[in-house]
Amino acid sequence: MFVLPPWNEPEPLRCLFVRNMLLDAYIGVFEHEQGVTQRIRVNVAFGVADDVTQGVGADDLERTVSYERVVLLIRELVAQGHVALVETLAERIAQGVLADRRVRITRVRVEKLDIFDDAESVGVEIERRNPAA
Repeated sequence: MFVLPPWNEPEPLRCLFVRNMLLDAYIGVFEHEQGVTQRIRVNVAFGVADDVTQGVGADDLERTVSYERVVLLIRELVAQGHVALVETLAERIAQGVLADRRVRITRVRVEKLDIFDDAESVGVEIERRNPAA
């Protein structure tokens, strides 16, 4: 289960997420992983500054980041072709999410499914902060 991050930031953050995105990806370092796709699951959470002075229920698109932009980014990165490591894909996703200067922090999990019969998944989870924020 993907757990939303307990970020300890000096300012309030709004935590947005894309949960359990399933994709077929060309990924892996072993010979049997070349030229074939594998199922992966991607989870992304990202913190955006939450201006609570605007009050609860302020319906302003400028206060958030589009989920669609993140979903399209993930699809595009996976479609670019073979990646050897889940770590590399996770870093690319994090870098793309942090390209939006409003995003202060992101946590990305990339899991390969169907690898071991006795394990649901294997993968990596990383957390990165926006140095410009």
